[in-house]
Formats: sequence, C-alpha cells, structure tokens
Amino acid sequence: MSSQTKIYVAGHRGMVGSAIVRHLLAQGVAPSQIVTRTHAELDLTNQAAVQQFFAQEKPTQVYLAAAKVGGIHANNVYPADFIYQNLMMQANVIEAAFQNGVQKLLFLGSSCIYPRMAQQPMREDALLTGTLEPTNEPYAIAKIAGIKLCESYNRQYGASHGVDYRSVMPTNLYGPGDNYHPENSHVIPALIRRFHEAKLSNAPTVAIWGTGTPRREFLYVDDMAAASVHVMQLPKATYDQHTTPMQSHINVGSGSDVTIAEVAQTIAQTVGYTGQIEFDASKPDGAPRKWMDSSRLNALGWQAKVDLHHGLAAAYQDFVSKQ
Repeated sequence: MSSQTKIYVAGHRGMVGSAIVRHLLAQGVAPSQIVTRTHAELDLTNQAAVQQFFAQEKPTQVYLAAAKVGGIHANNVYPADFIYQNLMMQANVIEAAFQNGVQKLLFLGSSCIYPRMAQQPMREDALLTGTLEPTNEPYAIAKIAGIKLCESYNRQYGASHGVDYRSVMPTNLYGPGDNYHPENSHVIPALIRRFHEAKLSNAPTVAIWGTGTPRREFLYVDDMAAASVHVMQLPKATYDQHTTPMQSHINVGSGSDVTIAEVAQTIAQTVGYTGQIEFDASKPDGAPRKWMDSSRLNALGWQAKVDLHHGLAAAYQDFVSKQ
C-alpha cells in the first residue's frame, strides 16, 4: 500500500470499524495513514460538517462502517431513528467522498437487506425480489439505499472520475467491541450478558425470546474485517468479473448456520452457566432462517477462519474484561 494512501474508517469505535483498524494496522498500514473521528468530533448526519471534514483531511480511501445498529427490540422501538440516521450518514459520507476525489470506498451493509422469505442460502441476486422482515424494515431500506448509492456513483462517475465504490453484506457479527446493552443488543451479546448474570446470581433458569428454532449464521468480527480489506484491495477488473453494475454487493458469511437454541447452549457452556434454558414462544422469532451464500466471496479468494467456539470464547473474554 502506498505511503500516500490515507484511509478514513467511519465508525472506528464500533465493533466492525475497530476490527478494520486492527486489521489494517496488522497489515502494516502506519497509524498516521488511518484517519478517525468520534461521534462527538464529527456527526455524520451533519452534511456541512462531513463536507468540511473531507475537504480538510482529503482521505484517499473510505471504509463506511458507521451505522446505527440494534436487535429486534431496538428496531421496533426506534424505527425513525434507524432509517433517518443511517440514510443521512451514508448519503453524506458517499457524496462528500465523491466531491473530494475519493476513488475507493467500501460500504458495509447487513444481511437484513434480503427478503424475509428469501431462498436459503441467500444469494446476492435475491435483493429486491420480495418483502422485507417487518421488524427491521426501516434499517434494511437504509442499507439497500447505501448499496444503490454506491452503484449509482459508479455508473455515473466510474468512467469519468475513476469512482470505485463497493459494498459488502455481512451476516450476523459478534466479537470484541460488541454492544452488550440489556435491551438494545443483538442475540449473541445479549445472551452472553444474560448467561453471565445468571451464573453470578445462581439463577435456576434463563428464558430466551422465541422458540429457539430459527437458524442464524454468525461471523467473528475479525473475519469480517479481513474480508472487508480483502474486497477493498481486489483489482477492479477482478471485482467487476464477479459482480454486475446493478448488483455489485458481496455477501460475507462463515458458511454455516446454527439454531438459536444451539447458540444459546454453546454460550451457556462458554460462560459456565449450568442452569436450565427455557424458550418463550410468545415472543417473536424474526425470520425463520438467515444464511448467506458466500460463494461469490469464496471465489474471490477469501474464507472465514474463526469457528463459533473459539469466537465465543474471545467474545466472552472481551465482555468480562469490560465489567
């Protein structure tokens, strides 16, 4: 990587952004080549502030990992926040990047962009073929808009300005730097917290939302960071061979899925909780299955390395270190 390269990682304090920074540093990128801003220093929903930041810093590459994220509960309670904030952040960063000559940008989406009843495993061409999962539709719509923003800038300015904006769609992520909020977190961090607290209080049972039967795919966040950098660094001709102008996003998954019941049992073992696990079938399950087809990415030379057992052990260690 050239010493002239200057990389802005938007969302560097989040789980994915911090992992991308770790991976870039491990690859030998100098800390001085990585530009970051906290939310307090730069509000990405503020268009003028974002334009000013890009004009001053002049990054040459952008990883757009900043997003407002949360689980089923958070998406249900704050739908306006989820669609507005994500739309604004993406639009502001992508437009400011273009206005300031950034040719390489990677947008991070989410597996919830696919229809609720998409054929499994979900391929990239399932996008926009059916109705979204209602519980996180506003967030999904924002992420779909992000993909289409990147594609539209490529189509309009690729030839004239050398614009090359790419998108990756991760499956469910977990690992160091996750959000362990009691209500607003995703399934793995929420379960890590609950089993940990149940262990400390000797609770005889832990109740889990839903039936336990939905299947989910989980990817360790450092694998996601490695995949992101891999996709960003692919030669344009190679990327173009495996994508089309209006279907340019790439799935990133671990390649296998497990039931919620299985992941709960694995987390209980990792934490050392020995009580009973009960399922509350009166609570929503979400989509019956979410499993990504990552064959496009595998064909581009990348595969996940960290299995669920090792990943959960590292995630739990991270959680305990912050208590």
